[in-house]
Amino acid sequence: MSSTSQHLKLPFSQEDIEEAERQIQEELRKIDFYISDYTIEILAQKMRDGEFIIPSYQREFTWEKERKSRFLESVLMGLPIPFLFFWENPDGKLEVVDGSQRLRTLEEFIFDEFRITGDLDRLPKLEGFSFQNLKESRQRKFKNRPIRGIILSEQTNEASRFDLFERINTSSKIANTAEVRSGALSGKFMELVMNLAKNDLFHRLAPVPEKRAKEKEREELVSRFFAYGDGLDKYQDKVKEFIYEYTKTMNDRFEENPSLSDEYRQRFLAMLEFVEKNFPYGFRKSANAKTTPRARFEAIAIGCCLALKENPKLGDVQVDTAWATDSAFSDIVGSDGANVRKKLLGRIEFVKSRLLQYLA
Repeated sequence: MSSTSQHLKLPFSQEDIEEAERQIQEELRKIDFYISDYTIEILAQKMRDGEFIIPSYQREFTWEKERKSRFLESVLMGLPIPFLFFWENPDGKLEVVDGSQRLRTLEEFIFDEFRITGDLDRLPKLEGFSFQNLKESRQRKFKNRPIRGIILSEQTNEASRFDLFERINTSSKIANTAEVRSGALSGKFMELVMNLAKNDLFHRLAPVPEKRAKEKEREELVSRFFAYGDGLDKYQDKVKEFIYEYTKTMNDRFEENPSLSDEYRQRFLAMLEFVEKNFPYGFRKSANAKTTPRARFEAIAIGCCLALKENPKLGDVQVDTAWATDSAFSDIVGSDGANVRKKLLGRIEFVKSRLLQYLA
């Protein structure tokens, strides 16, 4: 047996294997779907008639003319077209999970609202063609081309639908968890998260590379601060599902009680002020670091918040946080399995206890 095989063969117990199997079966039960084939003509007409719903978190992603043209070139060449994925709403309309760019391109082309442009690899003679410029027989063949759709039934739970978009999105620009959440779960709590993500002090204490910022990394950090800080009783090591359900619940609570917005805003700002006062590097590993590790942010931000909640007098003293640069802390926030509940609680408690010891 090779050294690689020996390394991969970990000592899992029969109980571990059975637990993994139960987890697989649990997830399988959450997905209910059926398959349907549509002609391009029907797809384009359904788009035109508003039978397909494009969710807000996909509307901002638009293919440029060259990419649309290359897609149409592929269709005309007879190349395989990826499946379309839909959610079936209770009213029978289908919400597009994956394929909105392809559908919009087909609609525009069929209804003569788009002309092929750009440097095509295989069909350069199509430059400038609209659909009506094609030979009539080619138009009919194009319209009759079938595309398969995978349709998640309304029985599929909402959190699983949300998770699906990330896993199967095949467009040129894929929306990540935070981007999807901000669009799919609009509400007063989500508005607060997006507003706090723009805070100048937050930006200074928790630097994020420009690319990550555009992908809403700061919104992700703020969401985790509130979700984990409010308690992890229902957390089962599934971050996306946990924060999705939390955000959905908090949107409802904020709607019922608008004063919560100020309360949660002050909680976040008080935490930032405490970190600025006591942590020379903010949430960074070092003075020159240009990024903020999620596990480190969670530990410091939530640990500080919980310590202040337990003993508000902590905010009046200067504490020594040299331990934040020690190897022991680095090991805690940099270990494998960072999202495991036990480790998440462990790093938060580490910071909280270190801070409270100054008033012991």
